[in-house]
Amino acid sequence: MKKGVIVKGIGGFYYIDTEDGVYETRARGIFRKEGIRPTVGDYVGISVLDEDKKKGSLDEIYPRKNELIRPKVSNVEQAVIVFAAKSPNMNIDLLDRFLLLAEEQELEICIVINKIDKDKKEAYKPVAELYRKAGYPVICTSAEEGLGLDELHDALENKISVFAGPSGVGKSSLINATFEGLNLSTGELSEKIQRGRHTTRHAELIRITDKSYIVDSPGFTSLFLSHIPSDKLHYYFKEIEPFVHDCYYNGCLHIHEPDCAVKGEVGKSISEERYNRYLSLYAELKEEEDRRK
Repeated sequence: MKKGVIVKGIGGFYYIDTEDGVYETRARGIFRKEGIRPTVGDYVGISVLDEDKKKGSLDEIYPRKNELIRPKVSNVEQAVIVFAAKSPNMNIDLLDRFLLLAEEQELEICIVINKIDKDKKEAYKPVAELYRKAGYPVICTSAEEGLGLDELHDALENKISVFAGPSGVGKSSLINATFEGLNLSTGELSEKIQRGRHTTRHAELIRITDKSYIVDSPGFTSLFLSHIPSDKLHYYFKEIEPFVHDCYYNGCLHIHEPDCAVKGEVGKSISEERYNRYLSLYAELKEEEDRRK
């Protein structure tokens, strides 16, 4: 049995990238009977039916590490969250929402601040430092001037990464600039990246190196977090989580409670700005919960 990864699924056909090329397959009926639907990103085993025409049968789906809903893709290891330093201006509230959703999915996270050449006052630098101190890798790039691209290339090696971020921040241009001259597996995928349009209804993996793939997700203008319980929010703030169980009271929410280890770290390991973001998002989630009662 040949092993590979599903890079595209459309019209009942699944395209499997293997070390011997991409095979067009149909899934065995047993998956349908068992209520299992093959998903882009699945690692699978296939039987080759016609080597010349690259046709096969999808026979086995290996256990998934995770499964994202939007975009619909499995086994993603890393979220690359891209914002622009300028044009459009950086939206910190939106960035924090992306971070929380990626933390909830237990993904590795890399923050990319693109278009730094447009920010003549270098206002992006304090933002980059804020998130580095919180524990996140931050790569500052310019697709136009080729800045930071080697660092981004290294961050994508040997992973399935999902690119996320609002529209207009240059995700597609950044991918093209980082992997200039790359011969993608099909002309269709190459055109899609170059157009920078997000009209496809189907998630697709794009092979960028031998063992590295990316999936470029549609842009968002807002992200709702109402599925995250307010009393669990502290687990998804990277710099707050280590101190959660050091508080004197079980169930401490780190707001008004005495002997709170988290509040004791504000201004030290936890920046006031990030702590205030926690308070704001907690209040938002709690209000939503109370409204639904």
